[in-house]
Amino acid sequence: MIDTVVCPNCGKEVEISEALSHEMMEKIKQTERMKYEAEMRIRSKKYIDELAQKEKDLRELKRKDEERSLEMEKKLSQVEDKMRLEAKKKAEEEQNLKVLELQKQLTDALKVNDELKHKLQQGSQQTQGEVLELELEQMLKREFPNDKISEVAKGMRGADVVQEVFEKTGKRTGVVLWESKNAKWSEGWIDKLREDMRRLNANEAVLVSVELPREIGTFGFYKGVWVTGRVSMVGLAWALRKNFWEVFKQNRQNEGKKEKAEEVYEYVNSLEFGHRVESIVEAFNNLNEDLEKEKRWFGLKWARQEKEIRKIMDSTAGMYGELQGVTGRALPEIKALESGE
Repeated sequence: MIDTVVCPNCGKEVEISEALSHEMMEKIKQTERMKYEAEMRIRSKKYIDELAQKEKDLRELKRKDEERSLEMEKKLSQVEDKMRLEAKKKAEEEQNLKVLELQKQLTDALKVNDELKHKLQQGSQQTQGEVLELELEQMLKREFPNDKISEVAKGMRGADVVQEVFEKTGKRTGVVLWESKNAKWSEGWIDKLREDMRRLNANEAVLVSVELPREIGTFGFYKGVWVTGRVSMVGLAWALRKNFWEVFKQNRQNEGKKEKAEEVYEYVNSLEFGHRVESIVEAFNNLNEDLEKEKRWFGLKWARQEKEIRKIMDSTAGMYGELQGVTGRALPEIKALESGE
């Protein structure tokens, strides 16, 4: 008799031999499954280990690559720095050469400029001096048409202009030497003018200068000659001429009297004479200044009046034109308005 047992899995009755076979099979399956799972675990661990190793290798390769990259960058940086330094050094050398070249050009240009400036200054001073001399000559001829005004030729020794003063009867009353200077003040001018004064036997000498000595304001008697600026030269000329006339009258009244002549000489060289000349020049300058002010005032007044008259004429002409338009030119013609005068 074959014994049967109930299968715990399917609930069927099976023979014991079959049950044993089935149980064995299950055990075998379980054993194989365990082997498979163990093998899979081993394989998985191996795979994971391999992956970890590969990752570690990759990281190492990456680190080496990064190190190589850093090393390469470092070398490139060193090469660039070297090239930059060489380029900078070359540029500095070229720049230094350029600077030296420019400095030489600048030095040469400044030298040429200084030479040209010196020549221009000499030419400008000479031109300005000639202009001042011409102004002086024209002033004397304009103010004293009866006097003999002689210009000293260029290159000749002596002052710029010689003024021979004549009174109404035609008798010469004195000689004035005029010298004009448009440059920095020099004491040598005074010595030369005194020498010219003695050589030409002139009565007075006047130096008209743009720059005056510290002791002189606008004009004054300085070391034997008269020194003045442009502003006071006309007044001084009139004052000297007036004093020549005074001396001439005294000489004429006292002809033959030596002592009187000495008195006149002392008078001309006295402080009183100098003060009188100064007072005349100052009075002349004041009158001249007042006259110029009056000229300016009347000029402005006339300009304003002319402007107002012009406004009245323009307004009247406008009104006349409008009326002509309204009346059809029936109004009588006004020649002054028609002509615009």
